[in-house]
Amino acid sequence: MLNRQLSGVRKKSLLEMLGPVPDVDPDRYGEGGPVAALEARVAQLLGTEAALFVPTGTMAQQIALRCWADRTHNPIVAMHPQAHPLHHEDDALTVLTGLRPIRVANDEVASCPEPFGTLLVEVPDRESGFVLPTWDELGAVVDAARERDAVVHLDGARLWESTHGLGKPLDEIAGLFDSIYVSFYKSLEGISGAALAGSADFVDQARVWRHRYGGMLFQQWPAALSALHGLDTVLPRLGTYVQHAKVVAAAMGLPEPHTHQFSLHLPGDPARLTELSGKFLGKFWRDGRLAKTEITIAEPALEWTFDEVHDAWAHFQGLL
Repeated sequence: MLNRQLSGVRKKSLLEMLGPVPDVDPDRYGEGGPVAALEARVAQLLGTEAALFVPTGTMAQQIALRCWADRTHNPIVAMHPQAHPLHHEDDALTVLTGLRPIRVANDEVASCPEPFGTLLVEVPDRESGFVLPTWDELGAVVDAARERDAVVHLDGARLWESTHGLGKPLDEIAGLFDSIYVSFYKSLEGISGAALAGSADFVDQARVWRHRYGGMLFQQWPAALSALHGLDTVLPRLGTYVQHAKVVAAAMGLPEPHTHQFSLHLPGDPARLTELSGKFLGKFWRDGRLAKTEITIAEPALEWTFDEVHDAWAHFQGLL
């Protein structure tokens, strides 16, 4: 199957693959054990003073933006019109925290008429098809926010694979930002979970808000172990996935992707396209007037040669 996420069966057996579980209370309310090891590892990779494990990315982003609103005394959060909090979080920023998100394109940051206190930048831009800016473009957006005395938070759910397109290591990318959110279950194929990274005092403040949001679970070692496993085994492979995504896209006659994921839009009924695609492209859904699917190139897709992808794509188009 070309487009494949980690299967439920594999997730159930993942802990068995990780080896012996620590004795009693491997972590307790998010402190110690594999959770502490994971936090230290993330901070080291991103070059930050500290990191905090959070059960979900939605919670992590709300915590970060709430902390910055407290520090800047400004509830206005600027973000791209396609940013995740605007489309996939049921207005959580406004309903739960009273923050006011505003839509600001990257080239409008300097000229935005509203005095925002925080800018959220998503790298890569998933809704645009996992698109990355150039390194200079990213720096210019951050600089424009800084000139307005705003802090800048990175939605880095898929930061891990972005190093290859940006041509910079993780710590240099993270160094542009005041805080960073990363996910463990997307590209790294973990069970669940996310992390916030930044200065030690920011992470201390975020830890308080994690408790307030109900994120201080009694034990979180299974998710932490799977995240560590992803850092050990999947992170080193992401460059290979990114390179093979270029092969797959070329075989389909599509533009070169920026990461190991890209979007495909086609006219037609999503259910019918999903039926015709089968395991080749996976599920389609409605996106405006077109049907959309997201292609993820991971280990199983490496078995597909250029010619095999080209032939399968031609067959699929013939069915249409």
